[in-house]
Amino acid sequence: MSEKNLIKNGYRKYSGDDIDIYFNIDVCQHSGNCTHSNNEVFNVKRKPWIIANNGKKDEICQIIDKCPSGALKYIKK
Repeated sequence: MSEKNLIKNGYRKYSGDDIDIYFNIDVCQHSGNCTHSNNEVFNVKRKPWIIANNGKKDEICQIIDKCPSGALKYIKK
């Protein structure tokens, strides 16, 4: 899905050097897969709660690919 379509569908962009992460709160089921997998990247106790540069691109992709709701998406740079 393109960035334009993600934004149009309610996803918020969190930019990084190697990857952009997109999140849609309305789709999220709050399973905690992301925060339990890497809380350096995904940490609800800080703002912004997603920092794309705090992890390796391939690891972030693996975490997002396991998101059961589809609330998280990414675009590699």
